[in-house]
Amino acid sequence: MRYAIHFTPTPNDPLTAVAAAWLGRDVYSGESVDPPPATGLGMQEISYHTALPRRYGFHGLVKAPFRLNDDVTEAMLLRELMCFAGLQQPFELPPLEIARIGSVFSLIPSWPCDKLGFLAASVVQAFERYRAPLSDAEIDRADPDQLSAAQLTNLHRWGHPYVMEDFRFQMPLTGSVSQSDFVRVEHAVRVVFEPHLSRKLSFNNLALFVEDEPGAPFRVHSLHPMGR
Repeated sequence: MRYAIHFTPTPNDPLTAVAAAWLGRDVYSGESVDPPPATGLGMQEISYHTALPRRYGFHGLVKAPFRLNDDVTEAMLLRELMCFAGLQQPFELPPLEIARIGSVFSLIPSWPCDKLGFLAASVVQAFERYRAPLSDAEIDRADPDQLSAAQLTNLHRWGHPYVMEDFRFQMPLTGSVSQSDFVRVEHAVRVVFEPHLSRKLSFNNLALFVEDEPGAPFRVHSLHPMGR
């Protein structure tokens, strides 16, 4: 079993429903959801391009998936996450926008958000004691030969290369898209998501995600509101 600490909108947020339809799965219930109409892509194409983010669920990564250390329990993790979240102040994210990062389309903040970076670093540090060391296979999957020196240090110190100064908040909407499909996939993503991106989104919770067994889809185990 693996756990992850992420941000995801609340179940009744309109963006949650839109993302569930696009990805084909509700991250709270785990149930399949019918795809959105009139995207310019067929159902099978959407399913193909969203296979990876569908498994991980609609989220913005804060602390990457980890196995529990032998000397801690899920109950301990839940109790500390609840207390930690309660001590954090909610804040508004800058408006989200659609961006292609490498070959992946994601939602990202329109401009840098210092509060978000500070919170992410705090979560990584505060919950490090719960993370079991990476296995050799997990390190290999991170493709260490392609990482910078700082990212490689992050991988071994914190279990993920893109933390601290290398942290960039994103909510993935596709897996890797081939160059020949960039235009069509971007058009579909914009048709589905742009009508819902004009408002600011409140970062007001930390969600504990769970992968029940290797290869299983991640789901929201519990939502922990920020603030008192």
